[in-house]
Amino acid sequence: MNEWLKGQIDRIKTLWGQWKLPQKMIFFGIIGVTFAAVIMLVLFSASPSQVPLLSQPITDEQQLADIATRLDQEGVSYSITPNNVIMMEDERTAQRMRAILTREDLIPAGTDPWALFDVERWTLTDFERNVNLQRSIMRQLEQHITALDDVDAASVTIVVPEEQLFAEQQNPVTASVIITPKPGSDIRENRAKIEGIEKLIQFAVEGLTPENITITDPSGVTLNDFQNLQDFDRLELTRRELEIVSDQENKYRQAIVSALAEIYGRDRVQVVNINVDMDMGKRTEETNEFFPITTVEDNPRTPFDETEYVLSIPRSTETIDENYEGTGFNPEGPPGMEGQTPPAYQDLNGMVGRWNNSEERVNNEVNSRHIVEEKSPSIQRITASVALDGTWQWSYNDRGEVELNPDGSIVRSYTPVSEEELNAARALVEHAIGYDADRGDAVTVRHIQFDRSDQFRQEDERFRRQRQIQMIVLYVLIGIAVLLVSFIVFRLISREIERRRRLREEELARQHQAMREAALRSAEEESAEVEMSVEERARMELEEMAINAAREHPEDVAQLIRTWLLEE
Repeated sequence: MNEWLKGQIDRIKTLWGQWKLPQKMIFFGIIGVTFAAVIMLVLFSASPSQVPLLSQPITDEQQLADIATRLDQEGVSYSITPNNVIMMEDERTAQRMRAILTREDLIPAGTDPWALFDVERWTLTDFERNVNLQRSIMRQLEQHITALDDVDAASVTIVVPEEQLFAEQQNPVTASVIITPKPGSDIRENRAKIEGIEKLIQFAVEGLTPENITITDPSGVTLNDFQNLQDFDRLELTRRELEIVSDQENKYRQAIVSALAEIYGRDRVQVVNINVDMDMGKRTEETNEFFPITTVEDNPRTPFDETEYVLSIPRSTETIDENYEGTGFNPEGPPGMEGQTPPAYQDLNGMVGRWNNSEERVNNEVNSRHIVEEKSPSIQRITASVALDGTWQWSYNDRGEVELNPDGSIVRSYTPVSEEELNAARALVEHAIGYDADRGDAVTVRHIQFDRSDQFRQEDERFRRQRQIQMIVLYVLIGIAVLLVSFIVFRLISREIERRRRLREEELARQHQAMREAALRSAEEESAEVEMSVEERARMELEEMAINAAREHPEDVAQLIRTWLLEE
């Protein structure tokens, strides 16, 4: 053994001598890290473990202070983390303090009471599985109820008692639900919606019956107490019946207006009143109806009715014919004794009688039908009253102008509705409402002159505005015409003045030219040698060109002269 140990030591020394400095440093580093890890593990495993008192932080500082004060009164050791979570020394102490805080109502609002079962464990008991199942059912129900359009929030609590051996000792499953309706929702008054939520809860929990379900709103009012809602149901039924009557009256009113508005105009038709008496009671009528038997059907291709029918047909016949002839039965005694015939009938002995009986019994068949009708609701009587207005026409004079009153209003003439039109309108109204005289319906159509003061005042104001606009437009057109004529006259006068001035200038130029020509001719005649400079000769040529241009294009020259004058 010593030799093996020495051999191992020699081998380690050999390997150590072969290692370089970096390898030796890495080896010592690994040893140091391992030693530090062991020391840390020992220190942390030796320190006491802590558990949270509540699974979630306490955000309210006042509640945190109240809980800390109560813990100090119990003399337990605790610590508060930076995120306001209270930590206890062990789970047993934490459970005892949770019970105390729950009893004294110090648990913060919104704390999940099932958070105790959220602790991760290696194994789960049957009780914890049942609790998790119950929690999942409640959360799923809350999601279903909140998904409804009329519910803003919901809170569901289900109590499933322990299973007992005997059925009479078993407590029922109960459920309590608090729903917060959305603003504007009618779920509090709508029984059908509450029954839907009740059935949703009942079918989601096994063994739950409707009488063990309580649905309330945040104010504590029980919503599914249907036994106390009989008065409300009666009022709701009455409201619905009135809505049916109102809808039927609006339907008939629209039918009357549609029948008359296209003929007389909507503003001339006024449905004064329409009343529909309806029987809202539910009744069943059974009727046995007998009718003839049709033997030949009508041919729709012919203009006349070919139907043939009989009231009945024989089904069976019984004939009885009885004939009898004889003396009948005479009671007699034993031989040698007198008979027992009364004295009053003894004279009839020996008489022969005859009796005949003939009977014929015929059983006939007829068509019949059995009708069962449920009537709810049914119309008992309809009354309608309609007022028709006449027509108004504007009055015109012989020149086709509208006649006006001294106050500036339009003169109108009224034409009332004739009696024939009233009868025709009454027939239209009767057909529109399905008039039935046997039912006691009543229709009244009268001619009444409507008050159209506001309409006439608006028409007069529009007419006055139109007249004012027409006068303004006329005056504007006259002013424009006067300006246009003035401008034309001004242009004509200006052109005439310009023409005369141009003629006068041309005449002066012509006279100057004549004078120059006369001077030249006199100079030539006198054989006078006139010496002219280059500038004078160019000036004379320019003058001759200007004179020729003025003769050929007088308008252009005149415009050129005006431009020169304006520039100077």
